Amino acid sequence: MAALLRSARLLKFSPSGLLQIKGTKRTGPPIGRLYSGALRGRDTGVCSRQISRASENVSSRLWPYTVGCVRNYAVATEQKDEGSAAVRTKQMQQFDWALAKLDSSVRRTGRITKTLLLRIFHDICRTGYPSGNQALLLLRSCGTLLPEMPLQERNELAHRIWEKLQELGAQYDVSHYNALLKVYLQNEFKFSPTDFLAKMEAANIPPNRVTYQRLIAAYCQNGNIEGASTILGFMKSKDLPITDAVFNSLVTGHARAGDIESAKNILPVMKGAGIEPGPDTYISLLNAYAEKGDLDSLKQTMEEAESADCSLMDRDIMQVIYTLAKAGHQQHIPGMVERLRHERGYVPDAMNLCLSLITQGLEDTAFHILKTFPTLQSESFSNESANLGNFFLRHCVNIDTSLEKLGNFCKELEESKLHASPLSFTLSCALEAKKTATSLELMKMLKEQDFPIRPHYFWPLLTQHVKDNNTAGVTEVLKGMKDIGLSPDVETLSTYIIPVFPNIEAARQAFQELGISLESEGFLSSEVRLMALKNLAELYAKLSDPSFPSLDLSAFRGSLITGFRRSDDVESMVKITELLYKDERFSKGDPGEAVAFFLYNLIDSMSEKEVQKQEEKMKKYFNQLHTQNITIPLKIYRGIRNLLESYHVPELIKDVIVLVDPANRGPIGSVPAPPPSHIELGNEGKLLALEKKLSELKAENKPLSSVLKQTIQALCAEENLQRALELKQQHEEEMTVGAYATLISLCCRHDNLEEALNLKTELSRKDSSIALDASKYIGLIKGLCNNGRVEEATNFLKEMKEKDVAINDMHTTLLFHMLNTLVAKGSASTIQQLLDTIFTLGLAKPTANLCSPLITVHLESDDLAGALEAMLECQKRYKQLPRIHDVIVGLVEKGDTALLQKAMDFVSQERGEMTMLYDLFFAFLQTGRYREARKIVDTPRAEGRPGRLHWYAEKCISGNQLEALEQMVDMTAKLFECDRDEMYSYALRLCKDTNNWQKAEALKMQEENIIRERTLRLLADILKSNGQEVPFEVPETWYQQAAIAKQVQQQLAKTEATKEQPTQAENGAAYRRLMALKGKAKEAYGMLKDAEKRGVAFSPAPYDHLIRALLAEGSMEDAMVVKDIAVARVPGFQLSDTANTLLIVTLSKKGQTEDALEKLRTMLQADQVPGQLAITRLVQALGSDGNLAGIKEVESHMKALGTSLNLSSMVFVNNKALAHIKNGDLESGVEELEAVFTSPDHKSPSVSFVFRRVLEDDNDKAFDKLSAMAERLANHFACYRPATDLFLQLLDMNKVEDAKFMLARCNAVADQKDMLMSYVARKAQSAGQVGKINALMTLIPDFAEKDALNTYLMKCHVLDKDLQAAKSLYEQMQKEGAVIDELSLKRLAGLYRSEGETAPFPEPPETFKFYADKLKDKAAKVNVSAEE
Repeated sequence: MAALLRSARLLKFSPSGLLQIKGTKRTGPPIGRLYSGALRGRDTGVCSRQISRASENVSSRLWPYTVGCVRNYAVATEQKDEGSAAVRTKQMQQFDWALAKLDSSVRRTGRITKTLLLRIFHDICRTGYPSGNQALLLLRSCGTLLPEMPLQERNELAHRIWEKLQELGAQYDVSHYNALLKVYLQNEFKFSPTDFLAKMEAANIPPNRVTYQRLIAAYCQNGNIEGASTILGFMKSKDLPITDAVFNSLVTGHARAGDIESAKNILPVMKGAGIEPGPDTYISLLNAYAEKGDLDSLKQTMEEAESADCSLMDRDIMQVIYTLAKAGHQQHIPGMVERLRHERGYVPDAMNLCLSLITQGLEDTAFHILKTFPTLQSESFSNESANLGNFFLRHCVNIDTSLEKLGNFCKELEESKLHASPLSFTLSCALEAKKTATSLELMKMLKEQDFPIRPHYFWPLLTQHVKDNNTAGVTEVLKGMKDIGLSPDVETLSTYIIPVFPNIEAARQAFQELGISLESEGFLSSEVRLMALKNLAELYAKLSDPSFPSLDLSAFRGSLITGFRRSDDVESMVKITELLYKDERFSKGDPGEAVAFFLYNLIDSMSEKEVQKQEEKMKKYFNQLHTQNITIPLKIYRGIRNLLESYHVPELIKDVIVLVDPANRGPIGSVPAPPPSHIELGNEGKLLALEKKLSELKAENKPLSSVLKQTIQALCAEENLQRALELKQQHEEEMTVGAYATLISLCCRHDNLEEALNLKTELSRKDSSIALDASKYIGLIKGLCNNGRVEEATNFLKEMKEKDVAINDMHTTLLFHMLNTLVAKGSASTIQQLLDTIFTLGLAKPTANLCSPLITVHLESDDLAGALEAMLECQKRYKQLPRIHDVIVGLVEKGDTALLQKAMDFVSQERGEMTMLYDLFFAFLQTGRYREARKIVDTPRAEGRPGRLHWYAEKCISGNQLEALEQMVDMTAKLFECDRDEMYSYALRLCKDTNNWQKAEALKMQEENIIRERTLRLLADILKSNGQEVPFEVPETWYQQAAIAKQVQQQLAKTEATKEQPTQAENGAAYRRLMALKGKAKEAYGMLKDAEKRGVAFSPAPYDHLIRALLAEGSMEDAMVVKDIAVARVPGFQLSDTANTLLIVTLSKKGQTEDALEKLRTMLQADQVPGQLAITRLVQALGSDGNLAGIKEVESHMKALGTSLNLSSMVFVNNKALAHIKNGDLESGVEELEAVFTSPDHKSPSVSFVFRRVLEDDNDKAFDKLSAMAERLANHFACYRPATDLFLQLLDMNKVEDAKFMLARCNAVADQKDMLMSYVARKAQSAGQVGKINALMTLIPDFAEKDALNTYLMKCHVLDKDLQAAKSLYEQMQKEGAVIDELSLKRLAGLYRSEGETAPFPEPPETFKFYADKLKDKAAKVNVSAEE
């Protein structure tokens, strides 16, 4: 590398010769000298396409191929750190999470967002142990996967990530430097290749082939052919292969250097070097012409590419469009857009192109591309709800596109009916981005269109100003509101405006300066709220002024309550209360009722400690209210009484009761529940003992049929047919059905057909109704067919149907093997006759496997025409295409184009064009016709079918067809939704099987940046087993079974024997028997105890498995016995994470929370990570015990662990609230929950768990508190989730009247349609729930579409096996003219069949899954949009 550095540095002073290309004026060493001996061509002349090509070459092709490439990151070095095993495990989990998030984003949209990337970056940094893979993941994401970020910002982010992770100890290798190079190329970053190599040398990291390729691309990006030639010379001296990527870069390099002829002449040079120019090469040349604006050469080159069988895909043409736009040749873009074919994957690619163009300030070109979307998605947009271009408008706002342009785009989208409300959507984006000036201008534009502007639209703009206490910012927004002619309402004033000012006078002054009225209801309410918080006497003076306008108590009730709680001015509060009670200005309804609710809310808002502390103040307050003749209704008194009882201040009750005329009390109640368990055993006998027993029974003249059957079965197990038949002759009268069946099976196995038929006849004479099992019948049928007695065989098939013999998958396989034995006899007609009988009788469903003997019989005789006809007949008769691959391969090899065309036309018609293309693709690969195969995969309609690709890859692996598999991996590089890592893993598996390390090393994995650890380990194994150096650090698995086994064996060898040791064979046999008893924990436990008595010891695994099985059954005591045995037998034995998790769950269920908590502490100290279930059950048990400190301890442990374990966001909050309730501190419990819903960033989490527990415990006091909280959140904060949760819990516990009352108090619950529908879907999963769904429909008749509800109701009736109800629903749907979906019909038909009735409609033929998926797709289409 030092030599290369020296030669590179000389470039500045000593110009070397340039590459000489025939037909040009350039001089320099002949290109042949540079390329000789180092070329890597392809014998077949197949066009090579690399998914990373854009970044390998030049900036003009920077627009990315991002779809599906998040998985494709390069090999990374795993950092060796001092972190514990648990930290590394967490790190791995976080990495998997990050990879999954990025993968999901790219699969869905073809890109990732800056927010997501930064979130992952911060999470990785927070652990303090960044691995090599994580560093590589982040670096790879800083290029074209971020089309919404300007190029300079991307580079800055990449450098920031590089420096930060290096600072945290991440170890970089050549893959990281290559990743950084790729990012530089994608982001057009100007850098010195010389300096880059110097940095690598300083870090002691040697460059590899990929490094040199990318350095060549960097030189060529700047038109520096001289620098590129130096690197090429160095690659030649190192004997590194020169791939097509290098040639593609040279095309760009010559073009950028101003020598377009040399660029063009690279193509013949490639051909001369044995490398066929591929689509990438043509794209490089097209981009060169696009930069020059040479339209004629563009068209000519495209025609040449097509004639050379290099099909250009949409994403290729999009690169040319991007280059034309950047170069300022917009006039040529419409012609290129017309060439787009709208292939699969067009939308994400086109969206990314639009985003890249907008980022570059080319919005008009992006808008032209956007308008091509509807032609593709015409079905996805209806005139009423079109929203095409949301992503476009959002990005325009984010990069501050001019308002004039934004207005024009919105106008055109609306006029074209491509978007229902583009301007209002653009406003929402501006508000979300906190762009005040843009938002205000957009509001003015909307107002001109008579769109109503509401005060809450301004809240997003005010939020940050309130946090920053920014008076100037708030004033600016207020000016904007005034300009629009809008006055702030009370919520806006009191929450977002007045709190910013130091006092009310400062706010008044600011309002006066802005010319905003101080007499508005909003300002008045805000002023009253402020006074209520600060000075009750001043408030009374203001309210009692006769000139004070009407103002409802609800506008300032909360502030008044808070003010009184803080103040000792009881007299003023009594005066205010009396004023509210008597003056109708402060209530829209009955003032007395309003004041009564006010008193309830006052007590409800105070904590137990607060009420106890202010008891004297409250007593004085109530007494003075009584002297003012203020009274409250009985129902409100009851609520206050319950609250005071819960606060343990009964003395106050007598002071409240005087405010009521009558008084009354109410009841309480509760219930419990129990559990069960069971055991099972088994044994067997020996042949000699059975024969002896048989003789004894015969001598004693006792019944011997049972022992006879056992003896015959034992003889049959030893294949002793002669002795079994002798016993049968001796004891014919005692023969049972089981004995006959066993003998018949043995006769068939020994090909003794006549004896088998005789036994069957004897059995039928004894009892004609008796049926054998399916395998015995199939044995008889096979024997008859092999002897040409087909009619008798079909008679047995009919008997199977008549006697309703059950057939499972194993029997279907037996039928296939039976039919396959007839292939050798060439009996096509016999096979057809048997198949027709089997399928007609319904003994088995037609499958490709069962039908395949029909085709095999023709293929074996080389009758391809007959095989094709038989296959087509199978499709017509049975809807199956057996052995289609073999038939098409045969036709391709034979070159029979007429029959091949016939086959393809038929497949395309019956199974679709994509199936036909794959069949043809695999046939071409199988026969070595790789050029034709590439044409198939490069067609615009081709898309990734993982199932089909997996099938052919497995076929290649089992058949050792490495070349065909390698070609498939290469050809599918650009196939939409093709998992590249999966493809390379297939190739590596075969390389490992064939021990071909050279092929494994030559795979283009690093060009495509593969990263999955499974694949890396596979490659490392291949290289290590062949004594080759592994050029990357191998990711370790979290456990090493071999090492553990060896350790245990060594330990056992050291242990002194205190008694006779069992043999190794005994140990192994016991181990196998123990591990075979999966699912039989008690039996395994018994066996282990026997083994322990005999001194048999095992490795740690069986002990741990058994402990887990026993804990899963709840047998904790037995599990602990096994643990003690294991500790005694295996030094250093420790329970696994899973076993400890189950132990915590079991302890929690048994109420032993302290033990469970201690076990959690022990786990964490041992660097083990508990499971999600353990934490959930422990926290729930602690909540039930009222152990608040315990819950907080678990919460702090989880935070320290640094991983969420996918815990519910509410698991700690809900259970802390329950703990408070259990301890009688209702106020704190409610505050715990309320704090979640009143925080600005809450996401409406569920509190159903709390409501359910409180209802189950019949805790009326807690229920009153919680229901009041739910109502308060609904009425004051428009937060309806708690109220809806409570309503549904009441409904679920059959408290319909209470649910009805709840609905009356909070009717907004009826509008929460998603939650209600989710409840219905949940209930429809289990039987006996139809009553609850009907109750919901009665209370809220119109909460969902009738069709959707009918589907769930039908499912409920079928689960309940209630045919009458299902019939009624079906008839009702028919009367109403409702559309009955196929899934409901399928369910109903099954119910008719199970009840022995015939359905009055044809049963839909496909599977349940098929119709369920169809319904999901239909629902998805309703919600589909171009918005991300």
